[in-house]
Amino acid sequence: MTDTTLDIIAIGNALVDVLAPADDAFLAAEGLTKGAMQLINADRATSLYGHMGPGKEISGGSAGNTVAGAAMMGARCAFIGQVAKDQLGEVFVHDLESQGIAFTVAPREADIPTGRCLILVGECGERTMNTYLGAAQFLPPSSVDEAQVASAKVLLLEGYLWDPAEPRAAMQAAIRMARKAGRQVALGVSAVFCIMNHLSDFRALVDDGDIDILFANEEELLALTGEATFDAAMDALAPKLSLVVATRGKDGAWAAANGERFHVPAEPVERVVDTTGAGDLFSAGYLVGHVQGRPVEECLRMGAIAAAEVISHYGARPEQDLNALIAARLD
Repeated sequence: MTDTTLDIIAIGNALVDVLAPADDAFLAAEGLTKGAMQLINADRATSLYGHMGPGKEISGGSAGNTVAGAAMMGARCAFIGQVAKDQLGEVFVHDLESQGIAFTVAPREADIPTGRCLILVGECGERTMNTYLGAAQFLPPSSVDEAQVASAKVLLLEGYLWDPAEPRAAMQAAIRMARKAGRQVALGVSAVFCIMNHLSDFRALVDDGDIDILFANEEELLALTGEATFDAAMDALAPKLSLVVATRGKDGAWAAANGERFHVPAEPVERVVDTTGAGDLFSAGYLVGHVQGRPVEECLRMGAIAAAEVISHYGARPEQDLNALIAARLD
């Protein structure tokens, strides 16, 4: 096994998040279902963007958010994703590189623009997400560098990106590379609709031993396993994976590893402002603890602390020093 120079390498949608507040009346006028996530085309993205109120733009994407959070906690990270040669593509790459995250994928010509996620945030912090994938769905297998994958302790795959053919092939190639190098592979299943669209594929990844670590919420676990209860879903998955990590919102987070079950409560939050990125930052905190060799329960606490920070403000990137927060709360 070669030495590791990276802690985490992630493959995911390279998206720029555009966040703005929106009330129920706005959602109804736009024909949107509150709290839902949907894919939209370029024309719809342009129209909705024009109707949104003032907001903020920041690099996003599920796996991108995770490595950004992990890098803020000192992890050595790389990201593989596709942007276009346009302004949003430059924003995305600059944001990653400014945090010390390695990014080597060449931008494609801007015939198809960089993807963006238009996020409408309600008064309670609930997000309604409208994603135009753009260039992100054309990530070619050739963008995956075997030496780079082999140099990382953990390969993290974003379930959202399993749908388009080219990125799926890229992730399948990366799994083979990581397996060859003896590295761990983690999958964030992303959303129930991703699971239902690719149920046989995702179940095969679990059953065939292609992944070691699974990140999911309760609804996603039920969809993946077909079980009726959370406990039954955990029982079904635990023997097949090295680690199952599941979030349950205000009821905290659970993990199954080495025949044991672990639980931590949700961290207290004074006010929930925006739940965008909560799961992504939970994964970041957990994975940082994991690559540091910390106990499972401590990794869960780190994930919960990171998630609590990110839901206290707009945007899916932390605004406070996560290491300081974790050090203070773990004592």
